[in-house]
Amino acid sequence: MGIAYATLDRSSADRLPLITINHGRTDSTDGSVFPYAFPLQLNPYSEVSAIVNYIGQQAGGLDQLKGQKIVTLYHGSPYGKETNEVLKTLAAKYGFALTLLEVPHPGNEQQSQWLNIRREKPDWVILRGWGVMNPVALKTAQKVGFPADHIIGNIWSNSEDDAAPAGAAAKGFIAITTHPSGTEFPVLQGIKQEVVDKGQGDLADPKRFGNVYYNLGVVNGILNVEALRIAQARFGNQPLTGEQVRWGFEHLKLDDARLKELGALGLVQPLQLSCADHEGGGAVRFQQWDGEQWKLISDWVQADRALLRPIIEASSRKYAAEKGIVPRDCGKAS
Repeated sequence: MGIAYATLDRSSADRLPLITINHGRTDSTDGSVFPYAFPLQLNPYSEVSAIVNYIGQQAGGLDQLKGQKIVTLYHGSPYGKETNEVLKTLAAKYGFALTLLEVPHPGNEQQSQWLNIRREKPDWVILRGWGVMNPVALKTAQKVGFPADHIIGNIWSNSEDDAAPAGAAAKGFIAITTHPSGTEFPVLQGIKQEVVDKGQGDLADPKRFGNVYYNLGVVNGILNVEALRIAQARFGNQPLTGEQVRWGFEHLKLDDARLKELGALGLVQPLQLSCADHEGGGAVRFQQWDGEQWKLISDWVQADRALLRPIIEASSRKYAAEKGIVPRDCGKAS
């Protein structure tokens, strides 16, 4: 979001890693140009690519997207607009008709946009919302007769707080997640036993234990602690410099075996970062609101990272030229 852009130059100058899990500048995925920025797990381009891949799965294959109609309803901000160009690229590649509709901030009035959607009769709506825009979108969709189970929310439209306020209008709504809700994961059970059940938690509402945002915090902790563990294994069990922490993140690897050891298999996607790749994943799971809670309806769905990489590198090289940055030679990185 905006703060990731605002602090990018300062973090690089201070040589302090800027960890923007699931957000931030998409081109900061290229660590050769952005050595201290880490859009871990999922950048915005991967987000929409994975959504298009999921829609293709539902259609019976990506080749079946030709002739389909997809509307993207996006928040009227740089965040909301960031994926518009890559969506146009995906539409050209797969042959679906794309309509882009902006919702001015804060998003509490969407009648005209949804009347347009009713006229368009799209197969799917991608909701790239924020805050109040999300439940208002679901309520307005119901008013115009558009089915919630053909609306797919993005990473900032995927929490209980986005669906529950819409009441019955949210039932069937689909959203992506990199951090499923639920308390069945062993790491959550461990937190419950060692913290929650001992009265040492600080949740104002205990019912929020295991919800989407709580579990995002758990994932955040796992990723940061693992990177620090890796860095200390290399540099010693001592306070680390920003450069050393960066090294730890660039060597972060979480395969299924390690995720199982951490009790986070299914909660965290497999990741492998490098000097050149500061995202490391690019996958999401899809969840559906049953009227009370989220239910997972897919395994990990991968973005087309091979398609996206040249677009990312073109943007990062342009940034480097504007800022006078000489990209690192990641072939020499250790």
